[in-house]
Amino acid sequence: MSKPKAKAAQTHQAGVYKPDSVRDVAESLGISNLSDAVASSLASDVEYRIHQVVEEASRFMRHARRTTITTSDIDQALRVLNIEPLYGHSNNPPAFRRALPFPHLASVGPVYFVEDEEIDFERVLREEKITLPKGVSWAAHWLAVEGIQPLIPENPPAIPKDIDQDISKSPPQTNAGFPPTTPSENRPAIKKQQQQQQQQLVKQVLSRELQLYYTRLTSSLLPPSTSDVAKRTAALASLRHDAGLQALLPYLIRWVGEGVVTSLKEGAQSENDGKTLEVLLDVISSVLDNNTLFIEPYLHQMLPAILSTLLHSTLPPSHATHLRTSAAQTLSRLLTQHSTTYPSLSPRIMKTLLVALISADKSKGTREGAIRGLVGIGKEAVRKGLVEGGGVKVVGSECAPGESGPLVDSVMSALQVLQPPSDMPESLEPTDDADAATIDQLRNVLGDFFAEKLYGDKALALGILGSISR
Repeated sequence: MSKPKAKAAQTHQAGVYKPDSVRDVAESLGISNLSDAVASSLASDVEYRIHQVVEEASRFMRHARRTTITTSDIDQALRVLNIEPLYGHSNNPPAFRRALPFPHLASVGPVYFVEDEEIDFERVLREEKITLPKGVSWAAHWLAVEGIQPLIPENPPAIPKDIDQDISKSPPQTNAGFPPTTPSENRPAIKKQQQQQQQQLVKQVLSRELQLYYTRLTSSLLPPSTSDVAKRTAALASLRHDAGLQALLPYLIRWVGEGVVTSLKEGAQSENDGKTLEVLLDVISSVLDNNTLFIEPYLHQMLPAILSTLLHSTLPPSHATHLRTSAAQTLSRLLTQHSTTYPSLSPRIMKTLLVALISADKSKGTREGAIRGLVGIGKEAVRKGLVEGGGVKVVGSECAPGESGPLVDSVMSALQVLQPPSDMPESLEPTDDADAATIDQLRNVLGDFFAEKLYGDKALALGILGSISR
């Protein structure tokens, strides 16, 4: 039984990969007590894997019609065997040179080495230096600002030079949707040239589709006497929901502002002017409802149209209350959406409304609009402007005893914002000491006119007075 074992050991020792190599690798990994049987088994397995890789590499060599195995054949064989390839070996074999024999070590045999290229430092220093390219990075730039493409290196030129010269030589073409503003005779020629350049820029920025959309949109909305109700409703729905109208936004806001000025400059007493203002307010409301539009740069252009309608002294009698209410609601929505972005917007508008409410030379229509605007801003604006600011006393001093109308109704509605009226009101009794003190306080805060209107609701009166002391 011992002789076959000896033969088996001899067969193991006859392999290419020796057990001593396995022990060397094990010792480098910190394994010092590796037995001879384990080392022989591992050596046999390594040799088998080497034969397997070489056999697969030889197949790639034969398919490539070559007689020498290259490193690429080994890499392909390792990939076929699902083994990670070895990196850092090129396909071009290095040139080996034979070293001179060592006379004092004749048993060493021939020695080969890879010849290194000699580098001449003087030649390298004389050559032109190659600068390394910058690393990959990114930077933000404005593609368009308010619908106009800025002339920066990152953006392509808006108008080529040859086309620009042709346009400057030929007279500008007038577009039906955007009529040019004719300069007055006393303006210099430079102003006229700037206007022509601006018109050419508008022609380049807006596409033909947007110009056609603008023309049909404005013709469907105004004038209200001839425009169809279905078309007007569809146009407002398009403004409220359609995307891609950002480039058209400044022209729409300008059109609304010009329409408001035209309707108000003659006094706005006709029925047609009232309907026009209602349509223009609906346009502003639709633009605010469109979530795809960036309207913050145009808030300073939208506010004059809203405040002019809200605070104008003379509006058509049949549309005055509706117009002021709609303008106040639009103003409230605008402040709700953008007061966080512009913290100074609400105080500025409140200051404008307070001036219109308290100033001595304002009409009743202007005061009514200011009160409705304060209601639209919120409860705190009503408390500060109408009660603490003395707005109620100013309005009450101009009202005759027993007078009623939109102004009085607007004040009562504003006071009910501070304290809702009770379902079962209880009147104040002048004979009662507590009620008499409440009546005196009401007269001091609200004035005689509006204090008398609150005598019939004790809870409402006490709630308004309680809001002041908070």
